[in-house]
Amino acid sequence: MLADPPFGFVPFDARRSTKPRRTGLSMVIDDGLPLTYLRGVFELAAPYIDLIKIKTGTARLYPRDHLMRKLAMCEEFQIRPFLGGQFHEYVFAMLGEAALPRFYAEARDLGIRTIEISDNTVPLTPEQRRCQISAAVASGLSVFGEVGSKETLSNPALLVEQAEVCLSAGAELVLVEAAELVENGRVRRDSLEVLKRGLPQDRIMIELPGPWISGVKSCDIEEMKKILFAEFGPDINLANIGVTTIYDTEAQRVGLGTGGPLHS
Repeated sequence: MLADPPFGFVPFDARRSTKPRRTGLSMVIDDGLPLTYLRGVFELAAPYIDLIKIKTGTARLYPRDHLMRKLAMCEEFQIRPFLGGQFHEYVFAMLGEAALPRFYAEARDLGIRTIEISDNTVPLTPEQRRCQISAAVASGLSVFGEVGSKETLSNPALLVEQAEVCLSAGAELVLVEAAELVENGRVRRDSLEVLKRGLPQDRIMIELPGPWISGVKSCDIEEMKKILFAEFGPDINLANIGVTTIYDTEAQRVGLGTGGPLHS
């Protein structure tokens, strides 16, 4: 908690946890943020950021020293970096299963301790999903599984089945692809309800959609936040938060934002 915060007499939702957290995780995306900019973000907002995803395969484009300095900065502010799952998909698609141990070793050498394994654009069978997660865990990495496709809308029951495969194979956390949760920009409430009933809330993370998904506008993202906090409470695990909206998102978590006070 902040010492002597401004307006300290004003209460907010006491259900909101503080770092280090097991629930209520907030993840932002690094799509090539400069080091000086990122340090400024962390100096202000680190209490409200738990995870940062190195988006898609962008780690391949950095100078090695620059990437390692970025990773070290994340550790300095107690923000956990991880490689996005589409990089893993790319390696698997272009170089095959045999290249994955080298990918895991390179991640460890760089100081990366967590990767995401997904099948957004390169489909995996349940057995491939299980084997890839198990192999990455056996190599010494933590794994975030991701379920769902960027290209098709799945039966939400299938997302639950895929998440169960991820967790049984050793995934620490399962991210639910945002494209599966919106249709024409609107939240698929039936899918949210299936996830809420079918999976442990401390082991899943809901992704927010973005303009990379057809039909999604900024107002749709804000509406989805309101729905998620109303349905799941302030300590839902939430991914894909824009670095410029982390404060606004935290305000919404505790009832200080545009959605108004939350009710338990």
